Amino acid sequence: MNLPTSPSKTSSNIVQLVLLRHGQSIWNRDRIFTGWSDVELSPKGKQEAKKAGQLLKEAGHVFDICFTSELKRSTDTLRIALSAMAHNNIPMQQHWRLNERHYGALEGIARWQAVKKFGIWPVLGCQLKYHAAPPPLHPEDTRYPGNQSRYATIDKEELPFAESMHQTHLRSKIYWKKIITPEIQAGKRVLIVSHKNVLRTLMMQLENLSHRQVMKRSLATGKPLVYELDNELNYLRHYYVEQQK
Repeated sequence: MNLPTSPSKTSSNIVQLVLLRHGQSIWNRDRIFTGWSDVELSPKGKQEAKKAGQLLKEAGHVFDICFTSELKRSTDTLRIALSAMAHNNIPMQQHWRLNERHYGALEGIARWQAVKKFGIWPVLGCQLKYHAAPPPLHPEDTRYPGNQSRYATIDKEELPFAESMHQTHLRSKIYWKKIITPEIQAGKRVLIVSHKNVLRTLMMQLENLSHRQVMKRSLATGKPLVYELDNELNYLRHYYVEQQK
């Protein structure tokens, strides 16, 4: 679908929600499966985050609350963008339910190495099929979140060994409905900075996309995506924020 390239004037009964995929990480750059691995933004990613903030400022966006994941590539993108907006004192909530999809035993492995180790379908299938999960981690693997101190307070039954898009959707949906939606309904202007697959699951909910449609949906790094909703949070349209002419 063709996206409008700039926002139009909105009436008082239109709600705007902004989604932002974090800037390029060093593992995005090197084509390594990342998931819950906590890697840095690349120099390009930092520039993308700064540009996102500049675009939002130029377009006149102001936020009351921001949501992001527990992972530094997302939180750093948010901080850089807000700094570029001169908008540093906005409440920020981090939560593991906004972490990227967990890629299980593929995490930390380059794509061609993963195919060589696991075969083409276990690698390709989980990227094409909504219900297909990557090869899971062993319970003793240090990559399993249940073995990491930062997730020690979370019930291990909730922490993934690997996730399909369906499983990612289920855990992000909980946070969307219980935490984010009430803030929007209360009139807050909301920015969500997260990861490709989690944001795609939010797009799925907002637009009522099918499994097939959501797996085909792309999302650029570091480009603010505005969703316009009515007062009942029904989808109206969406567009990327672009440089004003």
